[in-house]
Amino acid sequence: MIEALIAFAAMLALAFARLPIAFAMGLVGFAGFAFKTSVPAALAMAGAVTYETGLSYALSIVPLFVLMGNLVTRAGLSEQLYDASHAFLGHRRGGLAMATIVACGGFSAICGSSIATAATMAKVAVPPMRRFGYSDALASGSVAAGGTLGILIPPSVVLVIYGILTQQNIGKLFIAGVLPGLLAIACYIGAVRFTVALDPKAGPPGPRRSGAERLAALKRVWGVVALFVLVLGGIYGGVFTPTEAAGIGAAGGFVFAIVRRGFSIGWLRQVLVESAATTGMIFTILIGALVFANFVNMTSMPGELIAASEKLAVFPILVIIAICVIYVLLGCVLESMSMILLTVPIFYPVVQHLGFDLIWFGILVVVVTEISLITPPVGLNVFVLRTVLPDIPTGTVFRGVLPFIGADVVRLALLVAFPAITLYLTQFVR
Repeated sequence: MIEALIAFAAMLALAFARLPIAFAMGLVGFAGFAFKTSVPAALAMAGAVTYETGLSYALSIVPLFVLMGNLVTRAGLSEQLYDASHAFLGHRRGGLAMATIVACGGFSAICGSSIATAATMAKVAVPPMRRFGYSDALASGSVAAGGTLGILIPPSVVLVIYGILTQQNIGKLFIAGVLPGLLAIACYIGAVRFTVALDPKAGPPGPRRSGAERLAALKRVWGVVALFVLVLGGIYGGVFTPTEAAGIGAAGGFVFAIVRRGFSIGWLRQVLVESAATTGMIFTILIGALVFANFVNMTSMPGELIAASEKLAVFPILVIIAICVIYVLLGCVLESMSMILLTVPIFYPVVQHLGFDLIWFGILVVVVTEISLITPPVGLNVFVLRTVLPDIPTGTVFRGVLPFIGADVVRLALLVAFPAITLYLTQFVR
C-alpha cells in the first residue's frame, strides 16, 4: 500500500512539474515495476503494453469517433443545432443560455468530445449572447458546462475507454448515458433559471420567433438526427458493431462536410491532422496509465482496498460516495481522460466485489469527471474557452460555472440514489 501511495505522490509531483501526465504515469509505473521485478522485465512489460494497445482492434473505435466529431464540426452542423434551439427558447429570460445547453447536448450526440463541443459552441453561441446583453459569466459558463455533455451523451470516447478497461458492453454503456444526459440538460437549464432569477440582467429575453421560423429551423437539423439514428440505431438494432458504427459515422460525417462545405484538400488535411493528434494524445495517455496500473496491481493496494470495502459491507454505498469524493478531488489537478485511465483499473474491482453494476458505476464516473472539467484549478473546458474567447477572464468563466457545478452535484446525488435512471434503458439492449 505504501509503495502505491508513494508512486501516486511521485506521479502528481511530476505532473505539477509540468511533465505531460502520460509520461509521468508511464515513468513512475516503469520505475516501480522495475523496482518490484527487474529492469529487463519492466522493459518487456512496457513494450508489450505499447504494442498491444497500438494494435488493439477494440481501440480502433477511438480514432473513428474522433474523426467523425471533427468532420461534423467542419460540416457546420453546430450552427443549425443552435439556431433550432434559439428559435424555441430564445424569447425566454436566459433563453439563449438554455438554447446553448440544448445545442451542446445535440452536438454531443454526434461528436463525443467535451473539448470539441465547448470550443465549437463557444464560437457559435457566445457572440449572439453578448450581442443581446448577456453577462460574460452566464454566456461562458453555459458553454463550459454544456460542453461537458460531450463525454456522456453517446457516442462518447470516454465511455468507450471505460468499456474496454472494464470489459463492459459498449452498446449498453452508450444507451445508459441517454437518460443521465437528458437529466443533465434539465439540471443545467434549472441552473440558468436560478442564475437569471438572482440577476435578471444576466440573461435578458430575446425576440420571439414565429411558428414558420421555428419549423424552418427545425428542418435544418435533419442531418444531426439522421447521423445520430444511423450510428446508435445501427448499434442497438444489431445491424453493426460499435466499431463498424464509428466507421459508418465517420463516413457520414465526411459526406455531410462535402455537401455543406464543398471538398478541398486543405480542410481534409486539417481534419485528418487534428484527428491524428487527438488520437495520439489519447493513446499515449492510455499506454502510460496501463504501465502505471500494472505496477499498482503488483502492490498490495488492490487487495487492501477490497479488504477495506468488506468492512463497509453493511453500508456499501459509502464506498461509492468515497470514490466520488476522490474523483472530485483528483479532478482539481488532473484532466478527465488521465483521471479515468489512472483510477478505473483500481476502483472497478472493488465496486464489482461489492456487487454494484459496472454500467451504473461507469456513468457515475463520467458524471463526476464532467464536474472536474469545470472545477478549478484545472477545469479543462474553462481553459478551452479561455483560448477561444481570450477577452473573457478565467475568473469570470469560473464564476459563471458555479451554478452548473451545483446542478451537477444534484444530478450525481439523484443517480447514486436511483440507479434505475441509468439502468432502465439497458434492458432493451442485447
